[in-house]
Amino acid sequence: MTSSISTNRPPIILYLTWIILIGAAVLGFVTDEFSVTFVGVGTLLLTLVPIWLGEKVGVRLPTAFVTAIAAFLCATLLLGEVGDFYERYWWWDVVLHGGSAVAFGLVGSLLMLMLVKGERLKAAPITVAFFAFCFAVMIGALWEIWEFTLDQLFGLNTQKSGLVDTMWDLIVDAIGALIGASAGWAYLKGRHGPLVEGIRAFVDKNRRLFGDD
Repeated sequence: MTSSISTNRPPIILYLTWIILIGAAVLGFVTDEFSVTFVGVGTLLLTLVPIWLGEKVGVRLPTAFVTAIAAFLCATLLLGEVGDFYERYWWWDVVLHGGSAVAFGLVGSLLMLMLVKGERLKAAPITVAFFAFCFAVMIGALWEIWEFTLDQLFGLNTQKSGLVDTMWDLIVDAIGALIGASAGWAYLKGRHGPLVEGIRAFVDKNRRLFGDD
């Protein structure tokens, strides 16, 4: 039975992410900051979900994908919320929104490639890119709706400055989505690049999902 991730050793950054999360959880417990412990343990478990889910559904995830997910969760939940990086660094939210949008653009490209598997007519690169862009922007819009709902129901302030914060988030989401979607276009065009290689690595490890057994 093949593993859902590469048999190669995980990158050092993945180990470092796990060490940071475990260290934060232990430090929170020792200093009676149990909220930090909760976030540290919870985030650590969330980083393991892609590996577990991949095993369950038979999807093999490149280690770069798992590492990126783990680093993003650590940056969002531990550093962003517990470390208060969102307030201390104005660009933190921009980087995370942009990064997540790029990721969803890549996911949209992969979903489109899966949908057309086995078809005689291959999807046009621009069609894949357009679908991926729309998918990523939709996720970003749904997230803003979620934040708005939390603010209205529970009196939170997730949207910070309201309309201005929301619009900048959507603009950043659109830019990130365009970058991720362009990687799907470049992949079908036979181009190269870090994001394109990420798509190629996923496809190579999961040929059956793309109609190429």
